[in-house]
Amino acid sequence: MPPSVDPSVSVTLAEIARIAGVGRAAVSNWRRRHDSFPAPVGGTDTSPQFALSQVEEWLRRQGKLDEVGSRERLWPEFEALGDRDTMGRAIAAAGARLAREEAGHAAGPPDTDAAEGLPYHNGLSDAQRSLVERAVSLARKHGARDTFDFLLGRWLDTHVRQIGVTPRPLAALMAKVAELSRDGEASDVGTVLDPACGTGGLLLAAARQWAGKVDTRPSGVPLKLLGQDVDPTQAALAAVRILLAGHSPERETAWEVDVRSGNTLRADPHPDVRADVVLCNPPFNERDWGYEELATDARWTYGLPPRTEPELAWTQHSLSRLAPGGTAVLLMPPGVASRRAGRRIRAGLLRSGVLRAVVALPPGSAPPHSVALHLWVLRAPAGDGAGTEAGVLLVDAAGIQPELSEGRQRTGRAAIDWPLLHRRVVLAIQPGDKDRDRPADHAVVPVIDLLDDEVDLTPARHVPKRGTSANLGLRRSWNRFGTLLHELRDLTATLSALELSGEEPAGQGTVTVGDLLRAGAMTMRAGQQPADGAVRTDDAPDDAVPVLTVTDVLAGGRPSGWLPAREALAGETAGTLTVTGPEEVVVVGAYRAFGAWVDTDAPTVLGSQLFALRADPTLLDPWFLAGCLRAPANARQAGTHASTSSRIDVRRLQVLRLPLAEQRRYGEAFRRLTAFERSLREARTIGGELVDGLTDGLAAGTMPRDWS
Repeated sequence: MPPSVDPSVSVTLAEIARIAGVGRAAVSNWRRRHDSFPAPVGGTDTSPQFALSQVEEWLRRQGKLDEVGSRERLWPEFEALGDRDTMGRAIAAAGARLAREEAGHAAGPPDTDAAEGLPYHNGLSDAQRSLVERAVSLARKHGARDTFDFLLGRWLDTHVRQIGVTPRPLAALMAKVAELSRDGEASDVGTVLDPACGTGGLLLAAARQWAGKVDTRPSGVPLKLLGQDVDPTQAALAAVRILLAGHSPERETAWEVDVRSGNTLRADPHPDVRADVVLCNPPFNERDWGYEELATDARWTYGLPPRTEPELAWTQHSLSRLAPGGTAVLLMPPGVASRRAGRRIRAGLLRSGVLRAVVALPPGSAPPHSVALHLWVLRAPAGDGAGTEAGVLLVDAAGIQPELSEGRQRTGRAAIDWPLLHRRVVLAIQPGDKDRDRPADHAVVPVIDLLDDEVDLTPARHVPKRGTSANLGLRRSWNRFGTLLHELRDLTATLSALELSGEEPAGQGTVTVGDLLRAGAMTMRAGQQPADGAVRTDDAPDDAVPVLTVTDVLAGGRPSGWLPAREALAGETAGTLTVTGPEEVVVVGAYRAFGAWVDTDAPTVLGSQLFALRADPTLLDPWFLAGCLRAPANARQAGTHASTSSRIDVRRLQVLRLPLAEQRRYGEAFRRLTAFERSLREARTIGGELVDGLTDGLAAGTMPRDWS
């Protein structure tokens, strides 16, 4: 029997719903219908907290507790541990236990389970050790790796603002680039190092890339995965994560893991390592990286990195840890390629031939998502006196921006077409006899051409937009533009047939939103600003709930941030967030951004000065309601004054008085008018892109001879 739940652990209504595997409305109904439902033990009237032990007991008595919520029941206990590190240490301890059992060792008490070479954190309290026991017991039924990955994923979601993670597709691409850059020696990788490993994503990618190629190494010698991180909690989590993955049934051969904590630049835990491959996503813009105390360090072969260029310190550190002929792939901010302070070191890397390639990635590939990050590919001198490379491969893949996929349209963030990006970069990087086998968005630039006063390595400055790459983008844009023109032509034919009479029909009249609210024909909820730091702006998962603000409306209407679905659900249940439902009408209460529309992409979290109107479908058609509300005359009539800072009194907005059947006829016209507006706006954007693309191409002298 697993240890009992700590009575001090509390849960929200939303967490109860997840534990029971039901919707939040069901839990609210249970509270109303059952006097035996546990009473709140904390929180507020709008956001009550309940004792998890009492909730579990009640659910069990009601027959509503099954295996669906097993892991969900466990997570609140980890979350109740409080701070990030305490939670992380407990998850790492559970992972260490599971890794030991997966390796075939007998289970023992928690303080004796540290696997050899695995960072282990002592100091767990009795309650924390009991929680580790519960996690291990659950994992024995549901799988060690799945249970650990669940806990780690929740921990990362909870602390997403504090922890940077390399997305799995990007990690896989970096490992593939490293393999292709080894000049026919791709299979002999025996040691991979990540000197800033975080929770181990790049090392896992290396394991997937090279662990199966044991036939190219001496018999019985597994792949060695070495890592370090300044954060001991992340280092411990990385170690158990990689170790558990190594014991997965899908892999015949496990790998050796050695992850340590330490400040890599100041006190490298692996000073004597010479790795075949280094993969690294170093911390960006760290000013306190050790400039003064490391001024005479032997690693600065190409010059002392300026105080403002810590990434060049990581670059030279990575080179110093490579075996002769080894390869390093680093994720870098784009400024490192061009900032004046680093030009001397960049020139040294070029002259020595160690910098082999720079790849510009599309914005959104990794945090910070608004920036087109670069991959730097470096090769340590082989020690055989080989000459300097004749040129550097520059790849401009930053323009790979597919149309917004349905899962990303609501958050306004373009999805990265990872398969396309992978193919384009691989084609450019892989050795080939014919230049025509490579995509057109690359250039092999002679080193001498780069050694000017700036030593600017930004791919876009050297790669012309031409050939297949440019044509492919133009073809896609023309195809989409043609589709939009067809849509506009059809809508024009329909809307132009509307012959508006100049007189108002007798007895029609209007009614205000306030009147409709008092009559019960609709309800209205005001948007609320989420808590500081809660809204994410990085790459959104498929179930993310977008957060819309007035600023977003002014910038074009697409939400720029999002919340995890569970947080949006909890906030709505607690009354601290306003989340739209299907067919609800959103109204902007700021004069400068005034508008109204049916939220066909619900759910959406609404910020301040936004309102959600839910109409009674037996009395009001939502498209008719939205169309009436958004009329410019309404904004003028309901605004406090005609300035850009005025607000709209939503209750004073007017709606036409019409029978429901007639509303639906008007509503269809409003719906088509909305579609016309959206198509017109998109056509204008794509038309501008076509003009820019064609202008660039013609200015480069690429006009075909048969065009006239």
